[in-house]
This record gives sequence, C-alpha cells and structure tokens, in this order.
Amino acid sequence: MNKIERANKEAVKRMIQSQPVLKGVKRAGDVLDGLGKHVIYHAGPPIEWPDMCGPLRGAVIGAMKYEGWVDNEEEAVELIEAGKITFDSNHHHNAVGPMTGIISQSMPVFEVENVRFGNVAYSTINEGIGKVMRFGANGPEVLERLHWLEDEFAPVMDKVIEKTGGVNLKNVISKALAMGDEMHQRNIAASLIFYKEICGELAEVLRDYDNDREIVEFIIKKNDQFFLNLAMAAGKSMMDAVRGIEYSTVVTAMSRNGTDFGINVSGLEGEWYTAPVKKADGLFFPGYSEEDANLDIGDSTILECIGIGGFAMGSAPAVVNFIGAGSVDKAVEYSKNMGKITFDRNSDLAMPNMNFLGAASGIDIRKVVDRRILPVINTGIAHKEAGVGQVGAGIVNPPVDIFEKALIDYAEKYDI
Repeated sequence: MNKIERANKEAVKRMIQSQPVLKGVKRAGDVLDGLGKHVIYHAGPPIEWPDMCGPLRGAVIGAMKYEGWVDNEEEAVELIEAGKITFDSNHHHNAVGPMTGIISQSMPVFEVENVRFGNVAYSTINEGIGKVMRFGANGPEVLERLHWLEDEFAPVMDKVIEKTGGVNLKNVISKALAMGDEMHQRNIAASLIFYKEICGELAEVLRDYDNDREIVEFIIKKNDQFFLNLAMAAGKSMMDAVRGIEYSTVVTAMSRNGTDFGINVSGLEGEWYTAPVKKADGLFFPGYSEEDANLDIGDSTILECIGIGGFAMGSAPAVVNFIGAGSVDKAVEYSKNMGKITFDRNSDLAMPNMNFLGAASGIDIRKVVDRRILPVINTGIAHKEAGVGQVGAGIVNPPVDIFEKALIDYAEKYDI
C-alpha cells in the first residue's frame, strides 16, 4: 500500500470512527473565535461585499439590523463600503450554516463535539420556513424570529441538552437513513427521531416556561428541516477530524457562497480551490422559473462529504420528485455512482433498500478527475433577489475545474 492509499484509509477510518454528539446551544460570539462586533461569518469560501450575490447581501444587512449595529439598509451599506465590517468563511471557524449561512455574535449555535477525536463544530439553528435570513430576507418578521430563537428557544434547548448528557447525532442520522431521509432536502424522520431523544428532558424543562407549545411545534410540526443544521454540524465535526492528513486526497469540505464553489482537501490543508458556481437543475415552485434562481449557495454540502444528502438519494425515494431527480431508479444509480469517486463506504450509514450498502465516503480528487464523475448534491434553490426566499429544489454538481486545480497542486506539493 502506497502513501496515498494509507493516508486515505486513515481519513475514511476517522470518518467512520467519528462520534458527533450534541452538547448544547451557545451564543456564537462566546464560542467562535474572532466573532465580535462588526464581524460576520458566511457560507462558502471567503468573499467580499462587491462580489456577493443578492441573497447573501440581504442576509448580511439583516444580521447587522438584528445585532443593532444599524437601523436600515442604507446605514448598513454605508458601514460596509467604509470597510467597517469584517467578513470570513464559517469553515475557518469550525462552523457551518445553510444557504447564506450568516452567523453574527448574538446568534445561538448548536455545539457538537466529535467525542472520538475531541474537536468541536457549530451550526446555527434552522429558522423554519417562509421568509428567513438564510435565503436573504431581512424584514421585521425575520428579525423577530431570530430574536425568539435567541431569547426563548435557545435557553430551553441548552438546558434540555444538558439534561440528556448529549445526543449522539450519528445514531439519529443512521436511523433516519433507514426511514427515508437523506438529511439534505428531507429531514422529517431525523427531526422526529431527535425529538424522541429529548422529549422527556424537554417536558421537564418546559414546566418552568409558558411557551411550551410554541417550542415543541417548532421542532416537530412547523419546521420539517429542523434537523438539517444539526446534521451539518455533525458533518463538520466529522470532516474536521480528517483535515491535514499528509498525502490524503480526500475532500474535507465542499461549500458555495452564491458566487464561487470551493473545496478543501485533507493533504492540502488551508487551501481553497474555487471556480464559478452553477445553478441547480431541478423543480421550481409555482410562479417561479430558472430565470428567478440564484446560483447555488450554502455550507450544507458538508453532508455530501460524509456520504449523505445527494450521495444517499437511493435511500430516500420520497425526495426524488421534490428535487426533480427523475426516478427512484435514477436516485439509486446516483448513490451507486458516488462509490466510484470515493475511497470507501461507511457501513455505519447503511441504506436498507440498497441491500444495506454503506454510504459512499471520502471523495477522492484523483477519482473525480480520472473518471469524470462529479459529486451529486441535493440543494434548495434561492431566488436571486434578497428576501423572496426558496423558489425550488434540485440537483447540482461542482465545477470539475476545482478538482483539477487541487490535483495539480497536490502533484506539485508531493512531487508526484
């Protein structure tokens, strides 16, 4: 076995051995390094204001209003253009967020520890449906919901998780796969399983609160995507344990900021490989079309890195029509093909309807380039204008250029 094979074997072994456990809900500014006043973290590779898409700009302005730094959009833009706001990628701070992925100092974040390797990852709390900041909305109802999450929901959840002693998210993901979720566009089973894990402790904590119904319904009735952010934090904690393995060609992150698609590679730690991101190919909600769509955006592609999402579509037949995947047979084919560009399969993430085939794990840049098979990603589609929200769902692939660039750099670094 050569150095590359040994390194990749170690990378996938760490993925399989990882145990992401939800430990609590914290204030982002208290746990994310460098996240203070006038600092905003976002999804995807690093980007500055002039290059940001409409939804990301809208979310930035919303975060500034939410924090009380400005009263309106004009003040926000003036502050940004004066160079008074610092932007950075969530991935640089052990964090992830769906769609625009905005994180500012007062926002509550899930804290997930990979107890096998000791690293910690964070993700925002999913806001639910309708007009939400992750799609670029920043109106009064958006800010009201964010303050509710901060002031009412987060304190309750932190106490609940403390009482549980921690929730093993890998177990939830594994069970949800068996119930038809792929954890990117379908999280119905996962959200219910998570609720089952905390319901006793939640009942105890809510005895001291008057908003018990509102909190319970937010988890299991009014937010089918509640578990998405938890799955993302779990994925981030798993993939961060794989970073920096010498000679490894395994992708540790895929992410989009609405302008560029970027990847990180274990053996090329610290480097982003980027190219213009694509639009998703999918189905649009009534009244919308491809002309309304923003380019793909979000950190949620961390899920495909660990082998779920688009990689596990074959285990989620109910999601096929929603994202326009064609047919269940086509979804199964996607899941089989992903095994051709990964180093191994994870038997802990088994797909029962595919004879318990493990999820394809460890995207290998060599195989992507050599076999010309691109990772398949399930994604939501945002309107190109801030504040409109989600207009559809579909499938997208990364640009092949980023894998080629990474492989060239890899060959130069290791003199191959």
